[in-house]
Amino acid sequence: MNEPAKPRFSRILVKLSGEALLGSVEYGVDPVVLKRIAGELQEIVQMGVQTAVVIGGGNIFRGAGLARAGMDRVAADHMGMLATVMNSLAMQDALEALGMYARVMSAIRINEVCEDYIRRRAVRHLEKGRVVIFAAGTGNPFFTTDTAASLRAIEINADVLLKATKVNGVYSDDPVRNAAAVRYSTLTFDKVLTDKLNVMDATAIVMCRDNRLPLRVFNLNNSGDLTRIVKGEDVGTLVTNE
Repeated sequence: MNEPAKPRFSRILVKLSGEALLGSVEYGVDPVVLKRIAGELQEIVQMGVQTAVVIGGGNIFRGAGLARAGMDRVAADHMGMLATVMNSLAMQDALEALGMYARVMSAIRINEVCEDYIRRRAVRHLEKGRVVIFAAGTGNPFFTTDTAASLRAIEINADVLLKATKVNGVYSDDPVRNAAAVRYSTLTFDKVLTDKLNVMDATAIVMCRDNRLPLRVFNLNNSGDLTRIVKGEDVGTLVTNE
């Protein structure tokens, strides 16, 4: 009998957009999508991979969008942070419904519903096999959840940051509008910045580059891709320093 494939990584951080949780609904969280994502996270945890998650809040509130509509940017960003807490609690519930252990850790104090983010405690949760969901971004306005994902991945010494999107990697142009857009198999962080490719915001990219944290971009809608990446398969686009 063939032995099951050993995971390539021992510790990862998965960045999910809030929009990824919409599924077929117009607002909020689609329970079907939530359950599917939780199932994929369960599969990689059962492979022995320590797993952390950062979820955006765009399915509920997006701070930058509210600010463009005239709201004070700091207030808007605080609303966005609270939206990520809501999504994180939904993901925690979905994971626990599968019999897994999960902890939500917030960058802002909201002790009645989740833990405060403390780096050493987060690492200890991971070492015990719990999925750690980092909520409320960095806890500061003007920073995106992409930047929060890069920061937390670096802080917990993750082997890779996995960015889940709606397309299977990074393209030279928007593949929805331009059928001739070319998908990159590999990229450097410098090229992402120079060509202004829409991967993550510049702050997040620079943090990954300066801390030599590999980034892989993949399509969350392709069921099983997350597991294939963890097994070492070439899925989506890999962004590195070289």
